[in-house]
Amino acid sequence: MPDTLPTDSVGLVTEQQHHFDEPLTLACGRTLPEYDLTYETYGKLNSNASNALLICHALSGDHHAAGYHDMADKKPGWWETSIGPGKPFDTNRFFIVCPNNLGGCKGSSGPTTINPETGKTYGADFPIVTVPDWVESQRRLGKALGIETWAAVVGGSLGGMQALQWAIQYPDELRYSVIIAAAPKLSAQNIAFNEVARQAILTDPDFHEGHYLAHDTVPKRGLMLARMLGHITYLSDDAMHVKFGRELREGELNYQQVDQVNFQVESYLRYQGKNFVHRFDANTYVLMTKALDFFDPAKDYDDNLAKALAPIKAKCLLMSFTSDWRFSPARSKEIVKAMLHHDRDVSYVEIDAPHGHDAFLMPIPQYTTTLKAYMDRIETD
Repeated sequence: MPDTLPTDSVGLVTEQQHHFDEPLTLACGRTLPEYDLTYETYGKLNSNASNALLICHALSGDHHAAGYHDMADKKPGWWETSIGPGKPFDTNRFFIVCPNNLGGCKGSSGPTTINPETGKTYGADFPIVTVPDWVESQRRLGKALGIETWAAVVGGSLGGMQALQWAIQYPDELRYSVIIAAAPKLSAQNIAFNEVARQAILTDPDFHEGHYLAHDTVPKRGLMLARMLGHITYLSDDAMHVKFGRELREGELNYQQVDQVNFQVESYLRYQGKNFVHRFDANTYVLMTKALDFFDPAKDYDDNLAKALAPIKAKCLLMSFTSDWRFSPARSKEIVKAMLHHDRDVSYVEIDAPHGHDAFLMPIPQYTTTLKAYMDRIETD
């Protein structure tokens, strides 16, 4: 971290928390009698609350989307490339809100927080949450902050699914929806990847049916393997080849030990997995992948996506990346086609980038320039 903050950063930020006493009935049929949402804000809300922008995070994201918590921070928020003065999500124009989703592990009510009904950590007893549940809780947070209508709701990956669901669920409460590297539902292959990741966690001897904290342990091995698998799917083959190729870690192959790390890509994945264990909760990972699996707006409309998207009134931007094989451009085009069926105002941009699914987090010139040009069109008065 430099001695001074970058001029295009939102600077030092402080997380906030809002407590809700109003019960929230979830799609799974259970009710949270009370809950907390942790969030961060950037920029200033204008006098008529017309410049509010909601950022929805992806699977392993959280509320810390931009800026630094203190001068000792080595890394800024996860979308620092796009949030800040003069950036696509310009804090000179927008008041930006980014909450940690329900079921998260960064302050919002979830498996690591206390169940008020028992006085003990929720653990595996925290209910399954869905994208519509998150939208409802985000709506309530917005109203608590004095926001009746969002200028835009924005997200990438699982966050993009939330931005789409917002446009369906509350069509009169957002003017724009920005959906990046997303899909109308997961493919069988994607569900399969998520299931393998969950099984790595669920079968870890330290999982203890989700109550590992009560046993003063965590399923480190399972969570590490889940993250390693997930990370592979977020990168493209080309990106991994450029970054690692078949480069050896020690200069020559070790034929004596099967557990020896020989290739740089092995070392990288192990590092990512071990680092993830220290910052994320296993039960939350299971919940978030379930929310991904369950997202399917068309399921209540005879699998007709056009019918499902009929309520949308917001102007929409969809962006995809050529090398993203997890949520390919074809999946974004499905959404665009369904919107055009109802003559909705929708724009589509396909970015030529070799970075894979994680491209939506990267400062790719064509991507950031195009995104900023679109966001600059959004009126904030």
